[in-house]
Amino acid sequence: MKNLLFAAKPLALDLISTLLFVAIGALTHSVLLATAVAMAGGIGRVAWLRARKQPINAMQWMSLGLVIVFGGATLMTQSPRFMMAKPTIVYILIGAAMMQRGWMLPYMPPQGRDLGDGIMIRWGYVWAGLMFVTAALNMAFALMASFAVWSGFVAIFPAVSKIALFAVQFLSIRHIAIRKGRAQRAVSQPVAA
Repeated sequence: MKNLLFAAKPLALDLISTLLFVAIGALTHSVLLATAVAMAGGIGRVAWLRARKQPINAMQWMSLGLVIVFGGATLMTQSPRFMMAKPTIVYILIGAAMMQRGWMLPYMPPQGRDLGDGIMIRWGYVWAGLMFVTAALNMAFALMASFAVWSGFVAIFPAVSKIALFAVQFLSIRHIAIRKGRAQRAVSQPVAA
């Protein structure tokens, strides 16, 4: 459980703007208020990291830039179709950033370091794939569905797919670590004569 929390905490903090947008949008049904709160959340996250003198990686800077640029565009245009299509661009950009080799290594708990970097590098590419699939689905819903249907998609699919992939990744890595640990113990135990 400790390893799960270790990995989940930075992921949730990196998604704070998205989580705030979805929560405020669901509670108030106000796109403008949800956008403004999400922008404040993104700025607050980076300000918090700077105040604590923690490093801010490229993904966090990119997320902040996207929140400010696209949030500002949403507030200025107040166009429902632009607002509905906008996540497609965001998911494509995030997916492209996730194609950077090793972006996921900081999320590896200390106990998993002996598994090597390869496993997290591969999972980073899987996450990029999820972002591209989400982008394609969002564009389809934005172009062909009503605002109510699109809202349901945005409220459910992105969060559920990320939680599901996170769970599969966590359980997969945990299984590999347990199997490797057992193999190492079997090799290190002396054979009885």
